Amino acid sequence: MTDDSDYRVIATSFGSVAAEYEQGRPGYPDRLFDELERLAGRSLKGARVLDVGAGTGIATRLLAGRGAEVVAVEPSPGMGEQFLASSPGIPLVRGSGDELPFHDRSADVITYAQAFHWIHPELAIPEAVRVLRPGGAIAAWWNVKDETVPWVRALGERMAAALPGRYHGYGKIDHHAGHFAEAGLDAASAVLRWEREVTVDQLIKDLTSRSYLASLDPVPRAAVLADERAALLAEFPDGRLTEPYVLSLTVARTPGGAA
Repeated sequence: MTDDSDYRVIATSFGSVAAEYEQGRPGYPDRLFDELERLAGRSLKGARVLDVGAGTGIATRLLAGRGAEVVAVEPSPGMGEQFLASSPGIPLVRGSGDELPFHDRSADVITYAQAFHWIHPELAIPEAVRVLRPGGAIAAWWNVKDETVPWVRALGERMAAALPGRYHGYGKIDHHAGHFAEAGLDAASAVLRWEREVTVDQLIKDLTSRSYLASLDPVPRAAVLADERAALLAEFPDGRLTEPYVLSLTVARTPGGAA
């Protein structure tokens, strides 16, 4: 998670770009949920799942599509409003991973899709263990653009130059996952590679929704995005491109389940 000094300002910035988040952010391949089930040792079908930091519901809807009984947990009013518009019929609760508004032993799986780095692990992991039934699972995953691909690496370099001290990726995912071991939980990981076909406009919306730009004042943000759009169109004149991802998943299981 980012430093507490600017955490709240950055975290609350997502509400103002909720529409761009919904339109621009990538989804997740079916293989992610196959791996989640394998590492959790149970099917998602019929499982009570809390999707923490649900945002606009991108992962929540996919979990529901696998037959899970999902409840979304989201602290941002702006994101919550977009969630209700995009994910009708799925319950939404205002809250955060640091203080889950649920009874003890009331869930089977708790997920953090692109969200685990926004919580305080020393608070959120004990909260998850409290809310999970014996043998339950905590799953955290991140889509990270594959910077071994030249154009993706160049995009990151441009962002770092345009936003010194602000631009960041997801840091070391292994560091985030290491909090489970520190809490005494057994965890296992999987890494998947996948890609999506997008337009330059869609990619610009994705960038708009990233915290390092969402939390920037509108005028300098628009200038950075205009420059980036021009750079992308210079490389992809037809306005279409293939965007590669490395998807990292970690699942920690709580004690007490079947062997």
